[in-house]
Amino acid sequence: MKAIVQDVYGGALELRDLDRPAPRDDEVLVRVHAAAVDWGVWHVSTGRPYLFRLIAGFRGPRQKIQGTDLAGTVEGTGSKVTAFKPGDEVFGSSPGAFAEYVCVKERRLAPSRTA
Repeated sequence: MKAIVQDVYGGALELRDLDRPAPRDDEVLVRVHAAAVDWGVWHVSTGRPYLFRLIAGFRGPRQKIQGTDLAGTVEGTGSKVTAFKPGDEVFGSSPGAFAEYVCVKERRLAPSRTA
């Protein structure tokens, strides 16, 4: 899969090929169709204010794939997931949203209803 990765604060964002993640028992594998950029992404990518690094990683971001807010389609589910099935349209938040696929805790997703 393709993902936007950042290794150091203030460094360039790179498009890389990575392995597709596998969902744990309580996770949903989502194929990301859209991801949002917000103030939190700026803080993680710049490492500022410096106090923020105590949470996000001192020398560089712990979470190398940026982004949190996403919308997409369920591709697979863990064994304990009951609310979603493959093909469901969902939105929610999870670290690593700037990738083609991301594993999201079931409780952090909601169904996307269109009228």
